[in-house]
Amino acid sequence: MANVQKRPNGKWRARYRDLDGKEHARHFDRKVDAQRWIDEVTASVITGQYVDPRSAKTPFREYAEKWRASQPHRPSTAKAVAQHLRCYVYPIWEKRALGAIKPGDIQTWVTSLTTNHKLAASTSRTVFNTVNAVFRAAVRDRMIPHNPCVEAKLPAVPRKKVVPLAVEQVRALAEAVPARYKSLVLLGAATGLRPGELFGLQLRHVDLLHATVSVEQQIQQTAKHRVYVGPPKTARSYRTVPLPRVAVDTMNAHLRDFPVDGPESWVFTAPQGGPVVYTHFMDGAWRPACAKVGIAKGTGPHALRHHYASLLIKHGESVKTVSERLGHTNAAMTLNIYTHLWPDSEERTRAAVDKAYADRPDQGEPQAQAVA
Repeated sequence: MANVQKRPNGKWRARYRDLDGKEHARHFDRKVDAQRWIDEVTASVITGQYVDPRSAKTPFREYAEKWRASQPHRPSTAKAVAQHLRCYVYPIWEKRALGAIKPGDIQTWVTSLTTNHKLAASTSRTVFNTVNAVFRAAVRDRMIPHNPCVEAKLPAVPRKKVVPLAVEQVRALAEAVPARYKSLVLLGAATGLRPGELFGLQLRHVDLLHATVSVEQQIQQTAKHRVYVGPPKTARSYRTVPLPRVAVDTMNAHLRDFPVDGPESWVFTAPQGGPVVYTHFMDGAWRPACAKVGIAKGTGPHALRHHYASLLIKHGESVKTVSERLGHTNAAMTLNIYTHLWPDSEERTRAAVDKAYADRPDQGEPQAQAVA
C-alpha cells in the first residue's frame, strides 16, 4: 500500500509498507517529487529489486561475518578469507554501514593495500576479491542496491616468466631429499601433479600395471599443522595422468622400500606416519635439499609441475594436451603461464609461405599487362 498526502505544513508525505509490513515515509516540497519516489519504490518491488532501507544500515562486519560463516570454503580458503577481513578490511569498515561504502571508498582502500600495507599486486587482488564477494552477496540478498566494487581499478600484476628446473636439477633434488621423498620428487616431475595432489595419493590411485595415476583428492594443511583431505582444486583437476617409465620404476622402488598396507594407505607418509604435512615437508626436506644442490631460495615444489609442463611443450605436445595433463581450468590458463616456452614460430611462418610459392612451376619473368 502506498499513497501521497499533503501535510498541514504544506509538505507532501509519501509513504508505503514494505514486504514485512513496516511503514516507510519521506516528505517532499512538491507532490510530483513525492509521487516519483513512490513510483520508483513500487517499480523496484514489482521487478524484485526492492531493497529495504534498513538493510543498508547493517554494519559491514556484522554482514560479512554472517556471509563468511555460510560459505562452503575449504579450510585453507576459510583461513585466508578470515585473515583478509581481520587484517585489511575490518580496521577500516568494521562499523561502517553497508550502504555507506561508496565506489570512491573502495578505490581508496584498494590503492592503500599497496601503498600503505605494501602488499604485492597479486595479494591486493586476492584481498579485493574477498571484499567483492561480500558485496556481491549483499546485493543478491537485497541488502544494498549496487555493488560498490564494480569498476574498481586494481593494481597490475607483473608477469613473471617461469624458468623450469633442468633434468639434472630434478635428479639432484631427488637424491638430496630424505629417501622417503625421493620418489615423490621424481613422480611430481614426471606427472605434473600439484604438491597437495602428490600428498593425497593413496595406493588405490596408482595403477602400475596400466601405468596411470588418478587424481581424485588433495591434502591441504590447516591450523596447528593438521591436514584436510578434500577434492582437487577444480572440476578439471580430476584427471588420469599417464606414467612414463621413470615414474613406474621409481614407484616400484618406493613401494618396495616403503610398503603400504592396503588400497586406502597413503603412498607418501611423514616420518612419524600419516599423511605428509606441507610445512614439515618444506622445512625438513625440500628447503635443505634445494640449498644443498644450489637451487634458488624461494623455489617451491610447484617447480616440479613447471618442469613437467616444459618437457611436454619441448616435445611438441599441444596446448590442449598440456592443459589436460596439468588439470588447468582451460587452455587459456596454460598459455598464460607457459606461452614463452612454446618454440618461436617466426621461422616456420616464413618457411610455410616460401614453400607455397616455391612449389609453383617456373613461368619466367611476369609479363607486363596492358592497361586500358
